Amino acid sequence: MTTVSPNPALAGDRAPAAPAQRAVALRTLLRNRLAVAAVAFLALVVICALLAPLIAPADPNAQNLLDRLQPPAWQHGGSGAHLLGTDQLGRDLLSRVIYGTRVSLLVGAGAALLAGVIGTVVGLSSGYFGGWPDRILMRVADVQLAFPAILLALAVVGFLGSGLWYVILVLGVTGWVSYARVVRSEVLSLRSRDFITEARAIGVTDTTIMRRHLLPNVMAPLATIGTLHVAAAVVAEASLSYLGLGVPKETVTWGSMLADGQLYLGTSWWVAVFPGVALMLTSLAVNITGDALRDVADPKAYRR
Repeated sequence: MTTVSPNPALAGDRAPAAPAQRAVALRTLLRNRLAVAAVAFLALVVICALLAPLIAPADPNAQNLLDRLQPPAWQHGGSGAHLLGTDQLGRDLLSRVIYGTRVSLLVGAGAALLAGVIGTVVGLSSGYFGGWPDRILMRVADVQLAFPAILLALAVVGFLGSGLWYVILVLGVTGWVSYARVVRSEVLSLRSRDFITEARAIGVTDTTIMRRHLLPNVMAPLATIGTLHVAAAVVAEASLSYLGLGVPKETVTWGSMLADGQLYLGTSWWVAVFPGVALMLTSLAVNITGDALRDVADPKAYRR
């Protein structure tokens, strides 16, 4: 029985980047000052989320009506005990902003991971097998795209009830279509390549081909979509919490802080502005980091 040796191109398609390429990628990333600043800011956000009980100066839910609507420390009437001021119930805003990072990062990462797993499986299967599975899966994707994602999330959360894991589930299940379409497009262009044809010829199973030869080739676009989805999920969670349909009210979130502060914009702007700024900067940093990761993960970026 003749043994067919794998084509070197097959190994090359899944081989890790050469050390020289990794060094070039790292230098390119470090030269991007905006990306470095975004990564540094995200690192600070992650530290705040992990060490919130140690960093926060006060209990985020502790109320003191005698200190209600106290301005930030640098304004007249402010106090060093509350650097960002207090809300309408006298709760420390800095502590609440710090604790709000926990929910935002958990929802963003959890929803992106769930949507990525579902979308990648669907996209790989649809693009690789083609035929009627492809037609059925893509029609399901078209049906979901016909509904605005936020309205679908509102309907499902309103039906299931509020809760952190419900929000992650809803945002993950409603966000898989973009992953599936991009992965399918990449697989359609790869499945006719020589290294896939030769893998089939030597008896490699379809599951192994998708896992070892197709999946590594779609990781670069997945990284970009994933980071964009993290930012979108953070904003969606804040929107649901703003409407009172997100996580329970006793859990500190930036969305619920925005909802509480909207009535005081004319007199106590800090109640709504600081959580809004935290939400905006976090979403912006995630998007910038996603663009930088795309350039690092895409070998074509090394040759520009």
